[in-house]
Amino acid sequence: MIDKLVFDKPVYVLAPLAGFTDLPFRSVAKKFGADLTVSEMLSSNALAHGSKKTMHMLEKSPLEDPYSVQIAGADIEIVKRAVEILNEHKGIDVIDLNCGCPVPKVVGHGSGSSLLLNLPLMGDIIKTIKDSSNKPMTSVKIRLGFEKKNHIDIAKMVEDSGADFIAVHGRTRAGKFKAAVDYDAIREIKEAISIPVIANGDIDSYEKAQWVLEHTGSNGVMIGRGAVGAPWIFHQLKEGVSDIDAMIKHQIIMEHFDKMIEFYGTHGVAMFRKHTHTYSKGYSGASVLRNRVNKISNISEYRTTIDDFFKNSELVS
Repeated sequence: MIDKLVFDKPVYVLAPLAGFTDLPFRSVAKKFGADLTVSEMLSSNALAHGSKKTMHMLEKSPLEDPYSVQIAGADIEIVKRAVEILNEHKGIDVIDLNCGCPVPKVVGHGSGSSLLLNLPLMGDIIKTIKDSSNKPMTSVKIRLGFEKKNHIDIAKMVEDSGADFIAVHGRTRAGKFKAAVDYDAIREIKEAISIPVIANGDIDSYEKAQWVLEHTGSNGVMIGRGAVGAPWIFHQLKEGVSDIDAMIKHQIIMEHFDKMIEFYGTHGVAMFRKHTHTYSKGYSGASVLRNRVNKISNISEYRTTIDDFFKNSELVS
């Protein structure tokens, strides 16, 4: 276990993304360059009640060091109980509080970005995590506000409550995932607080990541959707290269498939179809491949099919 994440150079973080950033995807991102991986968002209520599905989602790859677990919750006692359960699990370096999720189901329970409407409660929850946790670090993921921006007040509350670093998605809750990302506001947060700031939102290329780091002055970037179908973005950032060799892409895709099978068994075949669809975008014969894999359920047949495709097909766009 690490004592602290080091922020002496840009930190590249894989964002938590429901349905995508499971153990296989995280292990691939980590192997090829991500400095920090974060679990899919876990309900503190589900943790507190020992949900088997949630406990399974806690599992991490041996490669994931450091590793962050993100929780959501609005009840101080339940959050405390969830943290106490996480305390029993070794290999977790950071507990992250989600104060940014815009999904109605989460907001309706008072969690996620709903906490931006009640900063004193948000602060108390952060303090509860900090005081109850035996992990080296506590972090918080925020948006710029709920309906309107009050990003400086939010960020200062996060800092004053004892968080070690903050990740900022540059939209309000009202902006969901469609509004333009306000990178100026992320820079304003960086200038207003002294803890490290990780910039997040619409970072979908090596060039964009470099621009965001420079423009915001942030200590790192957190990439979610930009890594789906292109986890090699972390390899590009780590190696400082704008181009990515087709052989490395092929290697990453096959590694991802193998990890899916290792983790999910035969069910990993069906689960990998959505990844095959995103990986094959821009390749000649992609639609034929998609139609074909939709009918394959045998592990070795699926593996041979995609191995041949990515070895022999060329990018056309």
